[in-house]
Amino acid sequence: MGATRTAIPRRIGAIRNMSDAAASGPERTREDRELFLRHQRERDPAAREALVQRFLPLARQLARRYQRAEEPLEDLVQVASLGLIKAIDRFNPERDVAFSSYAVPTILGELKRHFRDRTWAVRVPRDLQELALKVDRAVSALSRELHRAPTVAEIGEKVEATEEQVLEALEAGAAYRATSIDAPRGSEDDGRDTLGDQMGRDEHGFGLAEDRATLGRLLSTVTAREREVLRLRFEEDLTQAEIGERIGVSQMQVSRIIRQSLSRLRAAAQQPDDDDDDE
Repeated sequence: MGATRTAIPRRIGAIRNMSDAAASGPERTREDRELFLRHQRERDPAAREALVQRFLPLARQLARRYQRAEEPLEDLVQVASLGLIKAIDRFNPERDVAFSSYAVPTILGELKRHFRDRTWAVRVPRDLQELALKVDRAVSALSRELHRAPTVAEIGEKVEATEEQVLEALEAGAAYRATSIDAPRGSEDDGRDTLGDQMGRDEHGFGLAEDRATLGRLLSTVTAREREVLRLRFEEDLTQAEIGERIGVSQMQVSRIIRQSLSRLRAAAQQPDDDDDDE
């Protein structure tokens, strides 16, 4: 009996709250219309700020629908708030359309553009991006529902796509976030071995080794004296007169030695290698 007496006032209070909400609905709509008219006609910043505060919960609710582990909710709320402001500035209160019906597509469009243009590390087609987001949400929902990882067929049924499209979306989802090449390859604390260590790179030392081997073969075609003259000229950068003084010959003879040795080296370089002959 006591429990029944307690429940009756609660029911009466709930009925009163519902009545108050029903009565405040048209009043709230009139206030919103007045604020929109002030903002549209007078560009009253106070009216604009009041409208933003009134409909900010709607923007937050839509932002939560797109919340992902990789994307902070605060960033999505900012994007949704920007969409809300655009909707407020473009809304025409003279039309017989509720503002929420106009604002929701505008805010959702801003959120979708954010995911399409700002969050993907690699640019992929727009339709594939949207499908990848649907697949990601479907995987999370099905995993909670089935208590296991869903199959490709189950995901396709959930998002109304073929298995091939689901596989393509899953592969595209890997492009959502890029991994730094400086990130550790394993779980070691020292972090010395990074992903960049696995990447191939140009090794210029191989080219130098090949050049050295080629020069070694070519220099065997000239005399020791000619090699010394070439070394003094091209390695130590001595003048022909300085080389002549070093080896005890005239500058004219040094010039002739350099010219003859270079000519012999060119001729040797134009001859095919023995390995090429074998092939």
